[in-house]
Amino acid sequence: MTACSRRNFVSGMGALILMTGTSIKSVGQNASEAKKTIRYAMLHDETACIGCTACMDACRETNQVPEGVSRLEIIRSEPYGEFPNAEYEFFRHSCQHCHNAPCVHVCPTGASFVDKETGIVDVHKDLCVGCQYCIAVCPYRVRFIHPVYKSADKCNFCRDTNLANGKLPACVESCPTNALTFGDLNDPDSAISQKVKSQQVYRTKVELGTDPQLYHVPAKRGELRR
Repeated sequence: MTACSRRNFVSGMGALILMTGTSIKSVGQNASEAKKTIRYAMLHDETACIGCTACMDACRETNQVPEGVSRLEIIRSEPYGEFPNAEYEFFRHSCQHCHNAPCVHVCPTGASFVDKETGIVDVHKDLCVGCQYCIAVCPYRVRFIHPVYKSADKCNFCRDTNLANGKLPACVESCPTNALTFGDLNDPDSAISQKVKSQQVYRTKVELGTDPQLYHVPAKRGELRR
């Protein structure tokens, strides 16, 4: 083999190795990026909530929830202290978007599902037959039969309304005291990740293994709700 041929051979092999290495790196990067999924969650700060129910009104309007049913409720505690200095605690009652969701496991048609891209628990109303198995098994009692669609319904973090339009859930946008924080828990730099790490928080009924994604900053009075 001549010197020129050897140089061409070495040069060609170097280019092949470089291209192969780049391809392997590219495939590895794509696989790594594919594994980066979103895990949406919400945090309700009970120390900031004033019980104005603006979140409930915004949810109803944005998602066209009929009167008589609700995707979201703000529950007021018994008063602490005596009039006129009585104070209250306020607790958010809505879907927990469980990672291990009982409602999904019992659904016979696949209408109840977990969105793989966001972790949001939702309902395909066209697949729902109204059997109410999901309502019966939900330990948080947050589902209902929609009076118009006759299918199971609940909070879905405005997945098909505000989120679909690049906005925050309606309840978050409407809160006058910033008591609600929404975001991706898989992003360590997100506001919700930072708050969950830095503040005392709790979740309800975690002993059931549901892995709920609704967090609460507890009010300073009384005991944590279970």
